[in-house]
Amino acid sequence: MSEQQPSAPPERLTGRLKLVLVVLLVAQFMLAVDFSILNVALPAIGKGLGFSLGNLQWIATSFALAAAGFTLLFGRIADLVGRRRLFLIGLAVLGAASLLGGLAVNPETLLIARVAQGLATAAVTPAGLSLLTSSFPEGPLRSKALGLNGALMSAGFTTGAVLSGVLTDLLSWRWSFLINVPVVLAVLSIAPTVISESRADDANRGDDESHGDVRARLDLPGALAVTVGLLSLVYGLTMAGEHGFGDPKALVGLILGVVLLVVFYFVEKGVPQPLVPVRILRRRSVIFGNLAGLLAFVTETSLVFLMTLYLQKVLGFSPLAAGLSFGVLGLGTVVGGVAAARVIGGIGTTPTLVTGGLVQAVATVALVGLGDSRSSMWLLLIATFVGGVGNMLVIVGFMVTATSGLPDAEQGMATGMATMSQQAGITMGTPIMSAVVTAHVGGSADPDVILAGVSVAVLVNALVVVAGVIMAALFLRTPRTPTRGIASEPREDLARGTVESDAADNLRP
Repeated sequence: MSEQQPSAPPERLTGRLKLVLVVLLVAQFMLAVDFSILNVALPAIGKGLGFSLGNLQWIATSFALAAAGFTLLFGRIADLVGRRRLFLIGLAVLGAASLLGGLAVNPETLLIARVAQGLATAAVTPAGLSLLTSSFPEGPLRSKALGLNGALMSAGFTTGAVLSGVLTDLLSWRWSFLINVPVVLAVLSIAPTVISESRADDANRGDDESHGDVRARLDLPGALAVTVGLLSLVYGLTMAGEHGFGDPKALVGLILGVVLLVVFYFVEKGVPQPLVPVRILRRRSVIFGNLAGLLAFVTETSLVFLMTLYLQKVLGFSPLAAGLSFGVLGLGTVVGGVAAARVIGGIGTTPTLVTGGLVQAVATVALVGLGDSRSSMWLLLIATFVGGVGNMLVIVGFMVTATSGLPDAEQGMATGMATMSQQAGITMGTPIMSAVVTAHVGGSADPDVILAGVSVAVLVNALVVVAGVIMAALFLRTPRTPTRGIASEPREDLARGTVESDAADNLRP
């Protein structure tokens, strides 16, 4: 066939690939920062724009709902209309929404800006990640790229907390929005010249450029079911974090979310061109790889919340000092991300997932020993650094597992699922652990009572990590050649043999 153009994939980073990597990593880092950059600034925003205390949570929740709910849909749209195109459009929307948020004069305008930021994040994250996986061949180069992406993504989350305190204290909460604008402009000016367009191979589906044809292939019933299902789940978890799992709104949201996700599965079985093919949903690497990633993000992001509660409510730290304390965690994630490619190349993907999870679990359990004096800071700093290294090994292992063995035509869908797991984990973690703390603390402001509630939640967090380790060890098998093999196979064999080569890993119907 004449389409054997990508013959010999590069074995080391060329100058152009380095530039592609930098552009994509800067964008992903900015998106990660956006998840947490308003955390410290929320009281200042409420005071400046007149948000009531009860409605303040919607500044974060509106963003999280849009970012988590629409990710899978946008991942598939990226496959169809072009990943670079959606990446650039999403960045432009993010820049405009950030400018709107920075100039907002009332709560309504700010919430519109946050929803737009969430939708832009849902578009840019899977598109950027699929550009990354399709630009770098499966093997050492992709593992290295995903390792750096994971490190900067996690570091961005902790950087957001630090940056929020610095900008709010020294300038204004508005700069938590406005800081995105110059970064977006820089990426938009460089990206079109260095990143090539990438989309699904539609050779057997007709003309790819016809807009009507694209819409016909978009599986709207499946898209509607999974999007509303995810929105309901995130809403239910947010309400549970605020009022406990017995709250009627939380229960309705959670039940409706689960029902719609089950409906989504059956819809996908019956449509000719599903949003996510059922054969992919049956693959162990997809199901359990994404579950491992979901748990990794749930545990680490919620641990930041628990430690913030400990530092401010028990030790009496200021928001800025508490934010700066997480610099050590950010350093640990960078170390883990940089080391991940070597570890995966040495021992394989599943052992890396298991090892990273064990390291994270031990470090998390150690935090149960935190006391009510500032002498416990040494334990917190060491444990969060080590836990950050372990967590990043799990995250990179999850990314490699969830995107390996699939043809480029399905990378947008695969990275959409991986990003959905990431966004859902980041969104779900804090409400879940908040509900655990609330169940033990109630309305008490006593530091000793809060410390006891935090300790229980930390133990629950560690048990969730252990559950992820056991799941990975039981259900994910290590490929025989973790860093080579598939990358050197012809594209047609890859596309045709995806199911065959992983037959042993497939779940039976």
